[in-house]
Amino acid sequence: MFLLGLNVNAQNKRISDSLIIIYETENYEPEDLIGLLEEIAAKNPDPDETLMYSDLLLQKAFEYDSIRGIYKAYLQKGNAYEAKGDLSKSLDYYFKAVDKIDELGDRKEMAKMYIAIAGVYDGLGSRKNSIEYYFNAIETLKDVDREAYAVSIENLGDMYLGWQKPDSALVLFEQSGKIFNELGNTEYIAYNKGNTGLAYAQKGLHDAAEANISEAVVILEEIGNYRPITTYLTFMSDIYAERNDWDSAFDYSLRALRLAEKLGVKAEISEAYLKLSELYEKTGYPAAALKYYRNHISFRDSVQNVAAVQEVMNNELDRSKMQIELLDQRRKTQKIIVIATAIALFLIILFAISLIRRNRFIRRTNAIIELERDRSDKLLLNILPEKTADELKKFGAVKADKLESVTVLFTDFLSFTKHSERTDPELLVNTIGTYFTAFDDIVERYGLEKIKTIGDSYMCAGGLPEPLEDHALKMVQAAFDIMHFVEERRANRDEGEPEFDMRVGINTGPVVAGVVGHNKFSYDIWGDTVNVAARMERLSEAGKINISQSTYELVKDHFECEYRGEFEVKNKGMMKMYFVTGKYKEKKLNIHSRTMGQNVKI
Repeated sequence: MFLLGLNVNAQNKRISDSLIIIYETENYEPEDLIGLLEEIAAKNPDPDETLMYSDLLLQKAFEYDSIRGIYKAYLQKGNAYEAKGDLSKSLDYYFKAVDKIDELGDRKEMAKMYIAIAGVYDGLGSRKNSIEYYFNAIETLKDVDREAYAVSIENLGDMYLGWQKPDSALVLFEQSGKIFNELGNTEYIAYNKGNTGLAYAQKGLHDAAEANISEAVVILEEIGNYRPITTYLTFMSDIYAERNDWDSAFDYSLRALRLAEKLGVKAEISEAYLKLSELYEKTGYPAAALKYYRNHISFRDSVQNVAAVQEVMNNELDRSKMQIELLDQRRKTQKIIVIATAIALFLIILFAISLIRRNRFIRRTNAIIELERDRSDKLLLNILPEKTADELKKFGAVKADKLESVTVLFTDFLSFTKHSERTDPELLVNTIGTYFTAFDDIVERYGLEKIKTIGDSYMCAGGLPEPLEDHALKMVQAAFDIMHFVEERRANRDEGEPEFDMRVGINTGPVVAGVVGHNKFSYDIWGDTVNVAARMERLSEAGKINISQSTYELVKDHFECEYRGEFEVKNKGMMKMYFVTGKYKEKKLNIHSRTMGQNVKI
């Protein structure tokens, strides 16, 4: 099921990328800046990028006193938060947008806001409010904008579909579909076909469902809007599974997985793994079902160490309860002393014995508390840098930092997907764990900071959360140590263990670093430097360390580098790249190891 967007022009990554190039190269007139930022925010399918450009738009709109620009910024921030699943923030920005559009008196835009608000209320489970806002939108748009009128009808039908009322949904889809066909809006026709197919699927009319969904997929492929196709393919898999046509069911689920992986959409990848697990379970292949279910869980939780953070919180709560109990027991003990003294010396002697035992208990309890505190601190340091963990414990929150010079490294195992399909899941997980544990030791040895693992990719950085001298040199040497470990492991691997080749990419520049989440913490970094480092890795080769021009300038006097030429980098244009060969120009380069207490001489 898909709610249609508020903008007449649908989100399109290719258009968004071309607009971003215009913005970054400043190839526009000053008076066109507000409109350009509006277009980038509206057409970008990545909600995080939409938020970034919406903030830029909001800043410029306030500078130019543009009410419409402020309205558009609030609108796109609401859209982005809805896409991220943060419905409360989405609703907050939508109502801010309503206040601004009310100042302009634009009925058409106001009706579109009604549609957006209705969709959020539906997500929050408030049917009454959702229906009220949709009918307000439909009534307002009836004589104002025929396409937006049809969009509101389509979205209301989609809500009925979510409430398992396919007959009501089909009546509304028929009305909106006629208008979309009259207007010739290809993308909206595709959504209408797909939603109609989902309604027929709910009614058990599989032939009609398949025909409509297939037609929607063909149209969406032609216009290059691939993300909704993954959901439609999953529904097609369900249709064939109900017919016991397992080959077709598997084919559609695998297509959904490959497309989701190509697009890099995390929720859809996770759902595709889950669907394949269900299919294997239904067809009697429990080992394969378990493998894909583990992939589903592993992908979903790859960034955050949920269990460790939860244990930290539980230990904090347990310690607080224990301390309260100890204070209460002390008060009771003091009362007993007073009563015992007044009654008899014999009772005083008995109490003294009891007090000795109690003091022993308290000492043992305090030792347990101290042990648990140390354990909690170690768990927290496994998730966050020491400085960041201290700030979190002291203030309950962490301020984001802008760091001007940080070196970022990405690694990636080649043909990992192929190995995962033919290797026992437990052996694969243990093997990857062995590699990443060794990488952690190397990173710690050079005073660098592990950021996270993403599937089979490993990410670390140097120069944060506090500045680090020669972080680029240390990162390159760490990369050589990592490569050496991979080569040694491949040469001496156990029987049945997969053989991995690895490529490395490194870039240096400014980043923003901070902690995301309220209950499940994760230390992360953002910025153009991170994106370029990832692209250095993708453009590297097996067994090679690929570095950018900025990193090359910092290490060229110490490492022999091979110039590769200029390569096209997405969103950056042509960039110079170098392979580090591992031959050192100087013999006196000292890279300090903070964990080993010694210098590594090169």
